[in-house]
Amino acid sequence: MSSTETGAAPSLAERYRVLLDIGRTLTGTLSLEGLYQAVYQETVRVVPAEGFYIALYDQAKDLATVVYFADKGEESQCDITYRGSDSEVIRTGRANIIEDRLDRQSLMLLGDAESDVTRSAMSAPLKLKGRVTGVISTQSYEPRSYNEQDLELLQGIADVAAVAIENARYVDELTRRREEAEQIEEIGRLLVSSLDFDEVMGMVTKAALEQSRANAAALWMIEGTTAVVRASAGEAPLPLGSRWDIKGQLFDRLVRDREHTTLDDLGTSELVPQHLRETLTCGTALAVPLIVGDRVGGFLAVGSKEPQPFTDDCIRVLCRIAGQASVALDNAELHADLQALSLTDPLTGLPNRRHLQIHLEREVAAARRGRELCLILFDLDDFKRYNDTLGHVVGDQILKAFARVLDEENRAMNLVARYGGDEFVTVLSESDVAGAAHYIERIHARIARDRILAPQGVTVSSGLATFKSDQMVGMEELIQSADRNMYANKEKGGGTRH
Repeated sequence: MSSTETGAAPSLAERYRVLLDIGRTLTGTLSLEGLYQAVYQETVRVVPAEGFYIALYDQAKDLATVVYFADKGEESQCDITYRGSDSEVIRTGRANIIEDRLDRQSLMLLGDAESDVTRSAMSAPLKLKGRVTGVISTQSYEPRSYNEQDLELLQGIADVAAVAIENARYVDELTRRREEAEQIEEIGRLLVSSLDFDEVMGMVTKAALEQSRANAAALWMIEGTTAVVRASAGEAPLPLGSRWDIKGQLFDRLVRDREHTTLDDLGTSELVPQHLRETLTCGTALAVPLIVGDRVGGFLAVGSKEPQPFTDDCIRVLCRIAGQASVALDNAELHADLQALSLTDPLTGLPNRRHLQIHLEREVAAARRGRELCLILFDLDDFKRYNDTLGHVVGDQILKAFARVLDEENRAMNLVARYGGDEFVTVLSESDVAGAAHYIERIHARIARDRILAPQGVTVSSGLATFKSDQMVGMEELIQSADRNMYANKEKGGGTRH
């Protein structure tokens, strides 16, 4: 029961005992939410407080935020803000009492209607090492409810509360950083567990969305000064392949300076092209560069519908995710390069024999289920003569020129590969013998007019085979059939049969 309620002023010993009890309670509470509630409950034990609030003050931003208030016993957490310098208590660092007409002097007034609002109040600064870190305030629906002894007691509570809140915030920050570190570490493990470039990009975008609590996230890869969406997630994901010319201020910030950047209003920003403005539903965006290898390969962006800047914590977390993503994307890109090298013939750029085997295994499996499959084996006639008489440089030029002819006549669903030496293979999916024979005719016609092959008098022999599920087991039999057909044609002086 408060001193005011009993009508007797507490003695110095009583005030000391009250503050000691409050100190033990508050310093033993490490949860911020629990601490705010404890400050309220301990305060109303000793002073009248029909209305009560705690506000924390950010001096750098001159911003006070009400983190807890209670009105007529109804407790609540909120996020009301006001300019701290407008508060006399924060500005001067001294406690004060307002005896009546609170509506003319208070920044925050409790009550539901003009006829039912608090009349008097007292407020005390939360101070730590001489710095004001916030304020606690009690309010009453009656005028002149507080005296100087109440104010002195509230200041004592505020002094204890300031230390307890600082400790709780420190513990809360440590806990949050530990949880964040564990989450980032887990994200890192997930990212490095995959060497698939597209899969890594999808995981990065999802992690950014979850950790930033944004409405949308996208991963953009940069080609020159153009950014292209390669992965997207959220309430309204951007279409994959969306393009954005970021030359100028945005390019300089992300690529040249390698710094994060914030776009406060996507709907009106001149940096955002019109076709993207029509697609974007977020008000504010944050972009963080992705450094792949030794270059900025793209950027990770998150968007929020709220037109407010992202917090420093959000920027820090996104930068850490971008750092993890950069390593994972670098590994995936290196793996893709190595895989491409292992499946590509270095001279002609065509798929090599290993790539052909992988492709044929899949196509033969489909042919067993009834899909038509033809294979054509090409051999450059008397190729050794070109190397012996004209040299290997000219011989390589002939091989590359023939590879180009085959590749240009090829359909996307088919495969052209260098089988070895001067032998090449074309795999024709969903093609019959007539279609394969027509393809061979086109190749001969192209050779006869090619600017490199025609002057050298290059000719080729070919062998055609179709997959017969009742006679063949796998791709080896298909290749052997084409090989036999080719040598039969060579003996007959050219032509094609199956």
